Amino acid sequence: MGEYTLSLPRDFSLKDTLSCGQCFRWEEDENGSFAGAVQDGSVCHRAVLRQEEGTLFIESSADALFWARYLDLDEDYDRWKEAFAADPTLSAAIDYCGGIRLLRQDPWETLISFIISANNNIPRIKGIIGRLCENFGKDGAFPAAEDLCGLSAEDLAPIRAGFRAKYILDAARKVASGELDLTAAAGMEIEDARQALMQVNGIGPKVAECVLLYGFHRLEAFPVDTWIKKVLAQYYPDGFPGWAEPRGVAQQYLFHYIRNLPSATDNEHK
Repeated sequence: MGEYTLSLPRDFSLKDTLSCGQCFRWEEDENGSFAGAVQDGSVCHRAVLRQEEGTLFIESSADALFWARYLDLDEDYDRWKEAFAADPTLSAAIDYCGGIRLLRQDPWETLISFIISANNNIPRIKGIIGRLCENFGKDGAFPAAEDLCGLSAEDLAPIRAGFRAKYILDAARKVASGELDLTAAAGMEIEDARQALMQVNGIGPKVAECVLLYGFHRLEAFPVDTWIKKVLAQYYPDGFPGWAEPRGVAQQYLFHYIRNLPSATDNEHK
């Protein structure tokens, strides 16, 4: 693996970006480095990433351009955060975790990861995904749809996915057969893309929205889970402000803020 550095935008946080619930194949060590793997089509890039203030230290076989794109480093988040700051709740969220970037992830890996995420917690999600890669991926890479489509639920027993196994297999069969064309879905109008994703058993509106946001980088997507429901009920009873665009970026700040800061559920920022 090569070693090199990248200069980081102001306020970027590797820790918040990789631990805010949008990805599941990174692990932090006691020194603050993150080791993980990122699927890029048929290629799996392994890496160790470490941030020191405005510099990212990288050990990886992938080049700097790949990591800059994956971490969305070329996008100007400041313009969005300046607009969000007009809202007191969003302003507080930005103060807490404004260094988050929306990763550019592989759509297939994201699709399966968020099927696994349904009614689950992050440590268990990571465990299931890790076992899926170890048992069915080539050299520990994320398995392709073609690697899974001929399997049975019993074959997936070692990953301990429970009821989600049948949904993983349905997704694999539909993607492998072309019934669900992820490349085509990426270019659809967002409502059409939602409907295409929800052809898969086990994908409802929330998971579809997660796949759109985290797998297709559709920043207008707005996943609503129990944490965001809490935010909407307490701070936006009349609806989330339409001017707060892109909604997906705003959602990620609010999600990480409310999930990690108990005081965020009081009336301080109302």
